[in-house]
Amino acid sequence: MTVATLAEVLRPAMREGYAVAGLVVLGWEDARAYITAAEAAGMPVILQAGPGCRANTPLPILGAMFRHLAERASVPVVSLLDHGKTLDECRIALESGFSSIMYDGSRLPLDENIAQTAEAAAMAHRAGASCEGEIGFVGYDAGEESQGTDPQEAGRFARETGIDAMAISVGNVHLQQEAAAVIDRARLAAVQAAAPNVPLVIHGGSGVSEADRIALARETAVSKFNIGTELRQTFGASLRTTLEENPALFDRIGILSQTEAAMAQTAEQVIRAFGPK
Repeated sequence: MTVATLAEVLRPAMREGYAVAGLVVLGWEDARAYITAAEAAGMPVILQAGPGCRANTPLPILGAMFRHLAERASVPVVSLLDHGKTLDECRIALESGFSSIMYDGSRLPLDENIAQTAEAAAMAHRAGASCEGEIGFVGYDAGEESQGTDPQEAGRFARETGIDAMAISVGNVHLQQEAAAVIDRARLAAVQAAAPNVPLVIHGGSGVSEADRIALARETAVSKFNIGTELRQTFGASLRTTLEENPALFDRIGILSQTEAAMAQTAEQVIRAFGPK
């Protein structure tokens, strides 16, 4: 059995200077491809169920699916509720077998974010799970603007919530289709100094160049990158190729299974890049 928590995979990563991939799952084929990639790389992986995934598939189904894959994998696998918006959603995820949760109170006033995230962390810890929180606000490409993480607030947030990982806003943006993010290394260094014992998380990792991901993993406390957009781009390209090359193919399983090899290849490249030296 290789079910793991965020704390179990991120603490060694922070200590040893590498990062773990949090891969955004949208369905069975994605999740299976990511396990294949992690096993090929010999690295842990974090399967993430975000709001889009949950809108399509109920949490109990996702929890069972992730645990089924994790229990049969040869590498540690974390199953994470990503961007949980309510404490009730976090509770359901834990009851459904998720090994970790991410409570997103980043749009809340600081005191409320701290109080709600602390409650989520306590709930997770009682269940033997881990909790990630977010301080500052990571915006969206062509959408809501980011609010950079304030280092002093980050220090207080880390101390008062008891979280196992902290998502921060330092120039990273969700849903960027090109690696155009410019990371504010001075802000990042100040955040790290204010919360020296907490693994840091970069959401919107697809918008960060591979070279920057590697440097951040080696040189800072960034221990997790969330990767979704570039994997969805691979899926879309593979799906179009499959349909163009096989115009008579109509079976859903037959079509979607053709995307797994490409998804696994991209995911393996991502996982290996900022893995151990």
